[in-house]
Amino acid sequence: MLDIKFIRENKDLVAMAAKKKHIDFDVEKLLEVDDKRRGLLQKVEEKRGEQNTASREIMSASGPERANILEKMKFVKEELQKGEEDLKEVMKEWQGLMLQVPNVPDISVPDGVSDEQNLEVRKWGDLPRFDFEPKSHVELMENLGMLDLERGTKVAGFRGYFLKGDGARLQFALWRFVQDYFAKKRDYVPMIVPSLIKREVFFGTGYLPQGEEDLYKTQDGEYLSGTAEVATMGYYMDEVLDKKDLPIKHLSFSDAFRREAGSHGKDTRGILRVHEFYKFEQVILCEANHEESVKFHEEIQRNVEEITEALGLPYRVVVNCGGDLGLGQVKKYDTEVWLPSEKKYRETGSASYFHDFQTRRLGIRYKDTDGTLKFAHSLNNTALSGRPLIMLVENNQQADGSINIPEVLQPYFGKDKISRDETSRQ
Repeated sequence: MLDIKFIRENKDLVAMAAKKKHIDFDVEKLLEVDDKRRGLLQKVEEKRGEQNTASREIMSASGPERANILEKMKFVKEELQKGEEDLKEVMKEWQGLMLQVPNVPDISVPDGVSDEQNLEVRKWGDLPRFDFEPKSHVELMENLGMLDLERGTKVAGFRGYFLKGDGARLQFALWRFVQDYFAKKRDYVPMIVPSLIKREVFFGTGYLPQGEEDLYKTQDGEYLSGTAEVATMGYYMDEVLDKKDLPIKHLSFSDAFRREAGSHGKDTRGILRVHEFYKFEQVILCEANHEESVKFHEEIQRNVEEITEALGLPYRVVVNCGGDLGLGQVKKYDTEVWLPSEKKYRETGSASYFHDFQTRRLGIRYKDTDGTLKFAHSLNNTALSGRPLIMLVENNQQADGSINIPEVLQPYFGKDKISRDETSRQ
């Protein structure tokens, strides 16, 4: 959410932001409703003032004067009641429009409509060269007893799956490796966070109202989260933080749920796009300073690049174009790892910063050195999702269908290879 004062003073900039993000938003309509809101607020305050004045006058008035004042107050009371009702309706419309205002993207964000116009900023690693036709993760993992899609569908429905045997062990190894990576950094506090979250937290983080079709909703009006970011931000909702504690950094872990309503028919085979998975998320709250946001944005992006490089997975980083940014994002990087079976890079995570878009909606503030209250800035980036497991399997496959384990994972996994012979002895 943007400050209404900022919107009024920079309406052309906000209109440009909506255009760049390809979001249908009428800033003039918002300002028109805001004018009504301000006018009604003034009238309501005036009538309340009249009531207060009359209350004081009644205390010292004589009988006839008191009756006269009370008679006049009947009309004031009726006008106040009508004004409050009108204000309530206008406020409802105003708040709805305020939730739709897009954040202003950074000047470095390229123009574009979709992810096809995202701009590559760097690459790392040599693409694997196979002297055989590489298999998909599905074929490899099913042959090695690592994955069961048939029973996954039987139990969980479309996009359901079971990781088992070495598939589960390899996922555990990845989790432990990432935990140790951040443990060495010391300033990222680990948290295991809930996935079942109240509606207002989703509004606060900007996932509602626009993203409702991709969320699972319970009969109690709560939602299942698609990322640990939501709960981590909600942890600080309506709080005033100490400036000395900033930046606050978390490595948050949770299971994640996504309906993938907007991706019907995409990636239906395998576990590249699923309804339920597990995810480590980097979340940062910092001072309300653009340079600080940029610095930490690069930091959380570099973290995931170092993890990916340690695993030996070739990747590229793209900066997202305006049309591929969410409502609240100022700038976003996508990390995309090479997937041999598709002969292309596929996204494994996104690094975003929001300025005070989320914290203003959530009421997360801190007291500055001069005593003023400011809304903190927020950032997040995936540290590890379920997809790197797929990329690791495909990029390390051998002609005989076995899978080599990267050296950094061997202490966690307990061996250097997954093969059919090893699997048969399990």
